[in-house]
Amino acid sequence: MLERFHLEVLAAIKEQGTLTQAAESLNLSQSALSHSIKKLEGQIKTSVWQKEGRNLRLTNAGEHILTLAGRVLPQFKHTELLLSQMAKGEMGSLRIGMECHPCYQWLLKVIEPYLEKWPNVDIDVKQEFQFGGLGALHSYEIDILVTPDPLYKPKLTFIPVFDYEHRLVVSSSHPLAMQSSIMPEQLNEEVLFSYPVEPERLDIYSQFLNPAKCTVKKHKTIETTEIMLQMVAAGRGVCALPGWLVDEFAKTMAIKSLRFGQDGIKKQIFLGMRKGEEQINYLSDFVALAQNIR
Repeated sequence: MLERFHLEVLAAIKEQGTLTQAAESLNLSQSALSHSIKKLEGQIKTSVWQKEGRNLRLTNAGEHILTLAGRVLPQFKHTELLLSQMAKGEMGSLRIGMECHPCYQWLLKVIEPYLEKWPNVDIDVKQEFQFGGLGALHSYEIDILVTPDPLYKPKLTFIPVFDYEHRLVVSSSHPLAMQSSIMPEQLNEEVLFSYPVEPERLDIYSQFLNPAKCTVKKHKTIETTEIMLQMVAAGRGVCALPGWLVDEFAKTMAIKSLRFGQDGIKKQIFLGMRKGEEQINYLSDFVALAQNIR
């Protein structure tokens, strides 16, 4: 009863607002579009939209169809792209979503040898999915999600890439720099810099400060790693970052990293993929490269 065309029409109506604009976006006549939807309404015995002046408003039935369109149409486009690439003898495209802000520097080390090995694969890194890429992976907007916090779902698989320790970063001249580890209450008077993420998603809160019922004097957000570490090196505050990343910057900056408590905060980086696609050669090879680069 429902066809792909109906999904595309409802999606166009929602996006464009009017029947005329929707028909133009689909390269159809307005009468052809109306006739198709009237036929569908006759089959399902309910309307899918209502006219409000020049605009159209989707009914409950129309909204249900639109929800289906949001899930299915990206899968159609993704499969058609793959088929087109196969027909042309191309290997495909790799769209990577970043849910790990500080992992960008690491990702660059993986991409360089990967591009040399797979010259026919295009790569696109989508940073707009930082801190919320699970939906993009489900909806076929990305192919791989780089994340330190996997959420296991039936249709997804998460492959561990490497282990690391999350550490506190202070200026080399900070009084705490004399220590090898830090306790929660020692941060009560500190200014904490972090990426623009909800505090409950920050490990320094969820795994260190909150369990001890402690907090910091002030919390400020900074988008770029370099600026954040420059602020720390200047003694303006502290931050928490992966140990491997801090080690890289510590070669040229006056900073030092400390362990959180006696045991530290142990973390892993994962690559999330849709189940069944982990065997695609150019995707599996990306995973293999990523597991061997720190």
